[in-house]
Amino acid sequence: MSVKISAKQVSELRQMTGAGLMDCKKALTETDGDVEKAVTILRTKGMASASKKAGRATSEGLIESYIHLGGKVGVLLEINCETDFVAKNEDFKSFVKDVCLHIAAVSPVCVSRDSVPTELVEKEREIAMAQAEGKPAAAIQKIVEGKLNKYYSSICLLDQPFVKDSDKTVQEILTEKISQLGENMVIRRFSRFQMGEDLAGESAE
Repeated sequence: MSVKISAKQVSELRQMTGAGLMDCKKALTETDGDVEKAVTILRTKGMASASKKAGRATSEGLIESYIHLGGKVGVLLEINCETDFVAKNEDFKSFVKDVCLHIAAVSPVCVSRDSVPTELVEKEREIAMAQAEGKPAAAIQKIVEGKLNKYYSSICLLDQPFVKDSDKTVQEILTEKISQLGENMVIRRFSRFQMGEDLAGESAE
């Protein structure tokens, strides 16, 4: 006997995942109302959908700015999408603003792992190797990987826990938006300014 799925359950799942109403209802039906399993199904589908769109050109989008109260921190951010239609969508605009707030609050250094300078990664690797000295080879490799992943999550925007939902990374939130709005999106670049900071600056592309 199948479990009856209420409109409230569907609405709550939609708020959690950003997926469409019919997709939420279908996922809840498939899992007999098990919310955790339904979330897993939707996230898996979202990642698959996002990965199919990943190669598509993103020539539209928004440049958003944010100045924190008191004028001590400012952020300039560019996020691209495929069409002007989505660029004008309120959900997309809200997402761009949220990422701006995240950057202001969490201070990432770059967008992704690919944009971390090689010398910084090698320096972190050397520190991790030194700290793991004397351990078995297999253990050293795991320790170094673990410390590098932690390092990436501290400086890379896409790897950071999202400031408005720490259970998800910025990349996971981005993937959900791609699935929800049906277009490829790319966090292109940002600059974060803080009063009195080192003029070597915190910028990323």
